[in-house]
Amino acid sequence: MTPVGAQGGSPGAPRAVDVARLAGVSQKTVSRVFNGERYVSADVRERVLRAAEELGYRLNGAARALASGRTRSIGVVTLGTALYGPASLLIGIERAARDAGYALRVVNTLEGDPAGVAGAVDSLLEQGVDGIVVSEPIDEGEASLGVDVPVLVIGAPAGFGGPRAVAAGVGAESLARTATEHLLDLGHATVHHLAGPQQWFAARDRLQGWRTALAARDRRRPAVVEGDWSASSGYAAGRELAAAGDVTAVFAANDDMAIGLIRALLEAGVRVPEDVSVVGFDDLPVSAYVTPPLTTVRQPFDAVAREGLRLLVQAIEKPDVEPAPASDPPVELVVRASTAPPPTGGRRPDATG
Repeated sequence: MTPVGAQGGSPGAPRAVDVARLAGVSQKTVSRVFNGERYVSADVRERVLRAAEELGYRLNGAARALASGRTRSIGVVTLGTALYGPASLLIGIERAARDAGYALRVVNTLEGDPAGVAGAVDSLLEQGVDGIVVSEPIDEGEASLGVDVPVLVIGAPAGFGGPRAVAAGVGAESLARTATEHLLDLGHATVHHLAGPQQWFAARDRLQGWRTALAARDRRRPAVVEGDWSASSGYAAGRELAAAGDVTAVFAANDDMAIGLIRALLEAGVRVPEDVSVVGFDDLPVSAYVTPPLTTVRQPFDAVAREGLRLLVQAIEKPDVEPAPASDPPVELVVRASTAPPPTGGRRPDATG
């Protein structure tokens, strides 16, 4: 017997015409069913979907969507950037969604566009996604939206109305507190902070973690130096801090700025870690290979993505079940050679300042 999918001399995957033949309907009717058009009887629709499923028609995912009311797709709103943190989190979300059996549809926003998030959400809703992940790291002002599908907000205050909104944090405040405490535990009297740009929620969280750690030990809180996440801004901050004679420890809000900072300190004759200890944030792949290898805290991107997607999928597939709060992400301090106890005899005589 000739397989149905191979009739007409066209071997290979089954086609719409094969579904039509097996269901006993026209090819146009098959198209109407898969496009969700009206004026198709329930009996005909059922026959078409059953035939598509039996043949393994390549659009049987669409057939299941029509039958279940779901598209098995999740939309993601994220900043269009190549920065390590947002890009790594997006990769983790994609892996977690794929493992859960969902396709991912991504819409990028632009920094400085207050309407970007709302427009991105509208675009995804028009595509019929079952849920939305908002991984938007920048505060662009009020972004309260009414959304009728489950929404997962990662790493930012929830500003989306809806019956099934869940949140997952990246633990930036806890990680920053751990980084600062590491330097205090080594014996440093206080810790300076090279902060990220403060319109970023992550930069604010890291700043707060640093403040909390110093307050808990009743330590002096030095003036904050703000960068823009780039190594060049870290270099500029390093030149500034090298001129201050009281700096023995710095927590930088990301590894790129920490690397630029160390370069400026070394050029100014300030040794790392003998004179100044430096801790970064992220654990970039290159951080283990710079000179000196950088002590840092590792962002748990995969763990956050898995936990967040678990909550979102539960909200999609079990809408009547109250979602449990997200579990805290792990905290991992990676100690390398850029940190040490403070100098006992003060800064080197040839150091700037």
